[in-house]
Amino acid sequence: MQTTLSENASHLPRAAEAESILRTCVHCGFCNATCPTYQLLGDELDGPRGRIYLIKQVLEGNDVTQKTQQHLDRCLSCRNCETTCPSGVDYHNLLDIGRAVVDAAVPRPLGQRLLREGLRQTVPHPDLFKSLVNGGQVFRALLPGPLQSKLPRRIYPAKPRPMTVRERQVLMLEGCVQPSLSPNTNAAAARVLDRLGISVIATREAGCCGAVDYHLDAQAAGLDRARRNIDAWWPSIEKGAEAIVQTASGCGAFIKDYGHLLASDPAYAAKAKKVSALARDLVEVLRDEPLEKLGIHASQRLAFHCPCTLQHGQKLGGAVEALLTGFGFNLTSVPDGHLCCGSAGTYSLTQPELSRQLRDNKLNALESGHPEVIVTANIGCQSHLDGAGRTPVRHWIELVEAALP
Repeated sequence: MQTTLSENASHLPRAAEAESILRTCVHCGFCNATCPTYQLLGDELDGPRGRIYLIKQVLEGNDVTQKTQQHLDRCLSCRNCETTCPSGVDYHNLLDIGRAVVDAAVPRPLGQRLLREGLRQTVPHPDLFKSLVNGGQVFRALLPGPLQSKLPRRIYPAKPRPMTVRERQVLMLEGCVQPSLSPNTNAAAARVLDRLGISVIATREAGCCGAVDYHLDAQAAGLDRARRNIDAWWPSIEKGAEAIVQTASGCGAFIKDYGHLLASDPAYAAKAKKVSALARDLVEVLRDEPLEKLGIHASQRLAFHCPCTLQHGQKLGGAVEALLTGFGFNLTSVPDGHLCCGSAGTYSLTQPELSRQLRDNKLNALESGHPEVIVTANIGCQSHLDGAGRTPVRHWIELVEAALP
């Protein structure tokens, strides 16, 4: 796509990157065919092709309006369009660049600012978030329906983690909301890895991956969190930790982008590149191990929801399904498995109506094969889907750990 950046846009830190991405797009529209919001709304500007055109207009110096901001806000950042695109358009990075320019030019209404700032001040802080979840459970009956649906229906307490220190060691990002909403997930992962001769190092100093801030109008704050995590992990990396494992695919997709996002930071570029290279979703670690050692022979009927951050962001679609099938689980067929469930980080709170429609459509597809349990690989998707109060939703590693002999 022919692009001529305005004088102001040409001085942006990522101007050359934006221009290169825009020139890659041939405006074919294949992306709209798999865009969840375009399918729901049918508006060209609520699909990737239209949003790319809006960003192009902004970077060429045209007026920026609240309507522009609204169409960009409605994007889930699911990256389905990247999987579909025959030209390889790096859409999510272009969207990040465009959103930063638009958000700097268009002040948000007070309600939106309060909501986004409130999320930034609570979600990335595990201790505060845990207090809010615990308080919400106590007063659950008094809360309005939408808030009740954000609380877990059942919390599976974390079982003790192995104490043995193995020769092989990996780091694990604990995450910010998962310890409160699904505390047994990381513990189950640690127990399975221990059976395979791998110890997990949990570094408390490594907090939120940075995605919450980065995608809520605070990109600089998100990158600062990335730097703090790199600093927290670096001593263990120097001692030989072989991977940085994530059980939340949303965190994993963002950490794998550290190297790109911090490439222009002379103090962190090399370290960020190394961290991104070491980042592994849990399934990437397990699939390379001799899993017959686990002795699992399961038969439970499951539906697997493959999060967008796993299949489109990390290109690991089919990996968990293959692993679960190998263990003997009976996986049901899921129509339109490529479509987003509507969780998308904080999207379920910033765009509740669209998110609810996508969730209900996804649950209808997941339940079409009558599974006993739905399993997924991302805490955001897990809590969002489970909040509907229908078929129970859990992280897949908990089912694997429960099947250990």
